[in-house]
Amino acid sequence: MRFFKVLIIIALAVTVTACGPKSKFLKYNGPVVTSVQVHKGARKMYLLHNGRVLESYDIALGFAPQGHKQFEGDGKTPEGTYYITHRNPNSAFHLSLGISYPNTADVAFAEAAGKSPGGDIFIHGGPRRPVARRDWTEGCIAVTDEEMEVIYSMVKPGTVIHILP
Repeated sequence: MRFFKVLIIIALAVTVTACGPKSKFLKYNGPVVTSVQVHKGARKMYLLHNGRVLESYDIALGFAPQGHKQFEGDGKTPEGTYYITHRNPNSAFHLSLGISYPNTADVAFAEAAGKSPGGDIFIHGGPRRPVARRDWTEGCIAVTDEEMEVIYSMVKPGTVIHILP
């Protein structure tokens, strides 16, 4: 009888654990993501390993997506080659990966116009509230929270990101 009580307690513990909160920090053991490609016009992002697509995602962009980001507040998502700077587990948008915008050319262009180039460009989850349009960020690249959990597990700081028109 005691054996059955122990067995029931173990079964209940497993059930409670399985029904508990899901962690947003997933484990990834597949091929290394060697680059990220963003195709702004197609609203697609690809995670690649040596040119082979591992995953693809539909994305949202800045609220004024056409063209390269030039100034703070312009609503554009940058275009060009950058890299992932860091992982932010405490993002206001679930999880996020920092992008190295602005680079020295971006800074020089904005300064020549007497403006700020802006910054804080990320790949992130969200939105936190309903949005009325497809492109809603301030210039970031957005996916769903669930997709961001996978991306966060796969993409490491230092990974190159090519953001194409």
